[in-house]
Amino acid sequence: MEEVTIRTIAKKANVSHTTVSRALNGSPLVKEVTRRRIQALADELGYVPNLNAKGLVEKHSFLIGIFFSELENGTSPSFLVNVINRAKEALPSGYSLSIDSIETLNRAHGVARQQYDGAIVVSQSKQDDTFIDTLINRQLPIVVLNRKIGRQDISNFAPNDYLGAKKILEYAVRMGHRKFGVIKGASGFVSAVDRQQAFDDVLSEQGLITKNDWCKSGDYLPESGYDAMREILSASDIPTCVFAANDDMAVGAIRACQDLGYQVPTDISIIGYDDMSYAQYLIPKLTTVHKPTNEIVQAGIEALTEQLVSGQVKVSQKIIDPTVIIRDSVKDLRK
Repeated sequence: MEEVTIRTIAKKANVSHTTVSRALNGSPLVKEVTRRRIQALADELGYVPNLNAKGLVEKHSFLIGIFFSELENGTSPSFLVNVINRAKEALPSGYSLSIDSIETLNRAHGVARQQYDGAIVVSQSKQDDTFIDTLINRQLPIVVLNRKIGRQDISNFAPNDYLGAKKILEYAVRMGHRKFGVIKGASGFVSAVDRQQAFDDVLSEQGLITKNDWCKSGDYLPESGYDAMREILSASDIPTCVFAANDDMAVGAIRACQDLGYQVPTDISIIGYDDMSYAQYLIPKLTTVHKPTNEIVQAGIEALTEQLVSGQVKVSQKIIDPTVIIRDSVKDLRK
């Protein structure tokens, strides 16, 4: 039986072999109706891609690196899992993921160009810029997610964290809250800076109340939220609402309230940020900000795929607005 190749499918479909290759690899350069027709024909003919042979001929590894700040430095495990799962769903067929921390790779003297076909950098801090520069200098196709970067020659997709925090705090103000505490995010992370700036601006604009005893630092991990909330609740006077700069710290804060005999939101309200998958299942369900992680990762994968297929860099950059998710953890004080 004659081997079915890309050229066999191209002849049957009356298109170029390049179009078939792009369609089977999920390229955004091929119209969806064409992609489906080619995929159906490939299935009908029993086409099986030989990735090893293809990799040797084209010098491809079919491996995409996802690089992130180490968990100990503040990257939320929940957020990282969301990014990885979404990337697996969005990557073209035949590609695999390799996941490592920026710090580990820096200690190992970086990334070899031949190891990866492309890179997704989930950036938290400006300290990542040196690593990003290294990838660019090695001519590795790259997209940067999660943080707005200064350079204009890289595809970059990030959330508007300032806007999200501002909206959720303004919602709490509309619910009648005037005394606010905060559990800050990981030091040095751009997201933490933006969310804290929104907190400061809303309190200043609205003439609201906060105290040093109500403002504690965390590291985006649940334990830090727990410890910070215990400190806030030990003050002689406590706020009516505490803004935890991410959901993981909000979880720790809620547990601290429970351990100390406070009911959320009856005695004190808690708001989070990110809208992690578990937020809707907490008791109470967490009022938070939905970080558009899926949209960010999808846009990044599409931009990276276009680079991989075309061999050219077409820069795309976008800041994506988050949305407020209202649930049960903020008490209405207007009643």
